Amino acid sequence: MKLNAVLCGCGAMSKGWLRAIKETPALADAIAIRGLVDLNPEVAQALAAEFGLVDAVIGTDLNDVIAQTRADIVFDVVIPAARFAVVSAALKAGCHVLSEKPMATSLAEGAALIDLAADAGKVHAIIQNRRFISGVRRMRRFVESGAIGDLTGIHCDFFIAPHFGGFREEMDNVLLLDMAIHTFDAARYVAGKKPLAVYCVEKNPKGSWYRHGASANATFEFADDVVFTYRGSWCAEGERTSWESEWRLVGSKGMLTWDGAENFSAATSGAEPGLLHGFAPVEVPGPEHDEETHGHASVIASFIEAIRSGKRPETASSDNIRSLAMVFGAIESARTGKRVEISA
Repeated sequence: MKLNAVLCGCGAMSKGWLRAIKETPALADAIAIRGLVDLNPEVAQALAAEFGLVDAVIGTDLNDVIAQTRADIVFDVVIPAARFAVVSAALKAGCHVLSEKPMATSLAEGAALIDLAADAGKVHAIIQNRRFISGVRRMRRFVESGAIGDLTGIHCDFFIAPHFGGFREEMDNVLLLDMAIHTFDAARYVAGKKPLAVYCVEKNPKGSWYRHGASANATFEFADDVVFTYRGSWCAEGERTSWESEWRLVGSKGMLTWDGAENFSAATSGAEPGLLHGFAPVEVPGPEHDEETHGHASVIASFIEAIRSGKRPETASSDNIRSLAMVFGAIESARTGKRVEISA
């Protein structure tokens, strides 16, 4: 039997969600989009027309549409400022919820939503879709293999210049809160370590078309002496990096690099005499489970499986709050100029 779904927030981001469901047979068989909610009904109507949702209930009030559609799940694709109210209403109405990131605009709100989901006995997960791409899964598998020894460092560069328009260009801490969380979450996943502390410098460079915080440099301390460094800018014109960042993993026996696209390279220490010992190339295996590498579709499938099996999804809010804590720790460090401990 299909699960009845209401999608709340019908802007551009929602199309990625609906496209993933429509183009993935298993999801199309499992989910029926029964309702669309947006403050602007015309936007919801246009989305319904684009995706052939001719029978979907269109409304501006989430509770009304949930009641009319007898929704089992709510897909939350609203702007961050509206997230707490939307997710709270959905959980209280007895729906499972899959949210856009960030899961909340503060750690206190995030913790409150986790408690609400637990009290309601509902699945609450976050669509950290970049965790579910081939490159990130391959890095995690490679680290777990021990091919480069014990992981000691993760280093990421993100330099790109998107001209979005809209709410992003008016946000506080736009890079850290809206984009860097993808890389932070992926680094935490690849390392398999708990984040402990951060020191961050945040700027809005000359020439930036964002109101605040379009660049950041952060150094995180993870458990077991693993260090994660992030250098990023959302107003860096010129030759850009991948949207997935450029990665270098350093281990006790060697290194792996990934350009954020198709190119992997790994090597361990060689046996040459002298100052530098050279290197011995190491093969980087492909992803072990292809079904985990389809971004939005893979996250949504994990969410549906969790509802049906009772198994906690990988991106459950109770885990994802640690990635949110990395973001807010970095923001606090940038604000105070001090190293900040991460408690989540």
